[in-house]
Amino acid sequence: MTQARYHARIAATSEDLEAVQALRYQAFIADGGDTGHLDGRDRDAFDDRCTHILVECAVDDRVVATFRLLPLGSGAEIGKSYSAQFYELHGLREFARPMVEMGRFCVAPGETDPDILRTAWGALAAYVDREGVEMLFGCSSFHGTDAQAYADAFAMLRDQHLAPKRWLPRIKAPKVFRFAQRSRRKPDRKTALKTMPPLLRSYLSLGGWVSDHAVVDPDLNTLHVFTGLEIRTIPPGRARVLRAVAL
Repeated sequence: MTQARYHARIAATSEDLEAVQALRYQAFIADGGDTGHLDGRDRDAFDDRCTHILVECAVDDRVVATFRLLPLGSGAEIGKSYSAQFYELHGLREFARPMVEMGRFCVAPGETDPDILRTAWGALAAYVDREGVEMLFGCSSFHGTDAQAYADAFAMLRDQHLAPKRWLPRIKAPKVFRFAQRSRRKPDRKTALKTMPPLLRSYLSLGGWVSDHAVVDPDLNTLHVFTGLEIRTIPPGRARVLRAVAL
């Protein structure tokens, strides 16, 4: 899939996977002073089970973004997901159609071109159509663990974007921020959107929803919310835009 400057492809070699893991390290771990990843790579047991997508600059083949996909036949397999380590997902076990977990999405530090995200979403849309996926889900990460820095964003999520009760994830992680139980401050929309991760903004623009709490993840130095999107609920106009840039 090609934009003016970027293209996306599936990781095909061990070198591709190493490039993915190196970018994830730079995006999630490096600035936290971590000393537990001496080879400068972020990796876990889920990597071997996932399809990894690279977004590269068409000029010099630099990897500027990445994410991984874990397909599930239905919600009955939700316990196999990365997210299930952090959230109680009992309600989603009832989802009877194919799902895919999108994880470890990141953009190279310093890269701000919005076409990078568009290219990533185009590749994702192509995968969803090709595989007949009916629900997309994963963890959307806020950088750092200071919840107050994202007060307006969390207030907006609480007021406008909580999951339907039948799918709502429950608390499982030992340390969480229960933003849905916080004071009823009215969020400043401009500040909320500015401080919200771009990936999460994209989910919400398509009709996505979130958990009522954020997990505090000190290993990746993030606060993350479970995020879900039922494909059939995407507004038709938005779906057409995504398919227009798909592979």
